[in-house]
Amino acid sequence: METMEQSRTLERTRNRTSRAKPVTPQVTRLRDKIVNSYLVGEPSSGTWVIVDAGMTTGHAKKIFSAAAERFGPEAVPSAILLTHGHFDHVAALTPLLERWNVPVYAHELELPYLTGLSDYPPPDPTVGGGLFARLSPLFSRRGINLVGLVHPLPDDALVPGLPGWQWIHTPGHTPGHVSFLRERDRLLIAGDAFVTVKNESVMSVLLQKEEVSRPPAYFTTDWQDARRSVEILAALEPEI
Repeated sequence: METMEQSRTLERTRNRTSRAKPVTPQVTRLRDKIVNSYLVGEPSSGTWVIVDAGMTTGHAKKIFSAAAERFGPEAVPSAILLTHGHFDHVAALTPLLERWNVPVYAHELELPYLTGLSDYPPPDPTVGGGLFARLSPLFSRRGINLVGLVHPLPDDALVPGLPGWQWIHTPGHTPGHVSFLRERDRLLIAGDAFVTVKNESVMSVLLQKEEVSRPPAYFTTDWQDARRSVEILAALEPEI
């Protein structure tokens, strides 16, 4: 049973993490429950993108509000980039695309899950421990259909709408998982290649206890690839 002080701590944490948080002058993080999305771009340039779309449809309102504040009320992103297509990274796409008719980009190996051809494999509740792992059979593994809207990331590893960034194929959690790196300051958006709050633990998520952890275990399908992806990202020596 929670003490009053624990309840107050959790409430302060919820309030703190519900707001947009600047990471650098060009990158703003928006939290949606257990995941992040990002607004990336110079506020004065008029060119910006969204990375990932949260785990709830209502997250779109937070994105709209932060985008209007950061880039202006009429601002439109040049693209939406997906690290992968799991339910908790795509939920707000429908309202975002209803307002902004912009291209969505993902790795070509992720496209079957984003064009209605395939569903993701079922989660494994026996790995990882924690309440979220046990609840994982309740989470959606359904693919979505973005035919005509989603496009493969370019083969040259450049990122549409983001000069100075590159995408890196980091499979394991999903076949087409990617991460995004800005070389000049070694800023890395890792998606779920690894995480900084242990995803399986409800208390770690609520308290936002920071620790470098593996990808969310219950939805990771290839642990050899996942290990190689972490090694690739570590070798890049990210700073942020």
